[in-house]
Amino acid sequence: MLGKKSKSYILLMQISMQMSLLLAMAKSYFRATKAFSEGSPIGDALGPMVAGSFVRSIAQRDDVEASEIAKDTILQEVDFEDRTIYVVRAKGPGGTVGKPGTAIKKLVEEHGDSIKRIIMIDAGLKLSGDKTGSVAIGVGAAIGGIGVEKYYIEDSTTKKAIPIDAVICRQSLEDAITTMKRPITQSVADIVEKIKMGIRKRTPKGAKVIVAGIGNTIGIGV
Repeated sequence: MLGKKSKSYILLMQISMQMSLLLAMAKSYFRATKAFSEGSPIGDALGPMVAGSFVRSIAQRDDVEASEIAKDTILQEVDFEDRTIYVVRAKGPGGTVGKPGTAIKKLVEEHGDSIKRIIMIDAGLKLSGDKTGSVAIGVGAAIGGIGVEKYYIEDSTTKKAIPIDAVICRQSLEDAITTMKRPITQSVADIVEKIKMGIRKRTPKGAKVIVAGIGNTIGIGV
């Protein structure tokens, strides 16, 4: 219909060449509906899952108090090797991404220069040759969306010169929105250890650190 209406052969060729990509995206979104209807954790839930695993790994218990610091966003405080760790993530197990940027901004404004580092964990789009579940470490605010939450993070941390580390788990679009695959689940323990190592090596004792698990909390409880 579009080709007939526009009478454009070039437009039809463009759509034809993109059809395989469009079909792949459509199938991914169709499969995603099953995960959300069942309440199953999806690939994008990696960040909150890592945050929860990190808290349990340090506290050695499941009942660490969680307070709501922003809309649909919880804060848990734990001590790790003479450092205070503020763990931020969306509130589960409902399907929400929360307001991590707002939460981090509040913590930075409250604690100021005592915050020595921020570590963010999120799912990242992989390239064709990348292995699903492989981990990449970089710098900067690891968060997607339209940019509002990212602005809050970068604006507040830039004023205080607080460095941000990013830990990314590589996955495809389909992996991110469908039920979490085994390679992604298996990367959680490795990421938790990388966070611990980063805190040990890059922050002094007595410091305060923010660990933010970014992502959709569908199927991920406190």
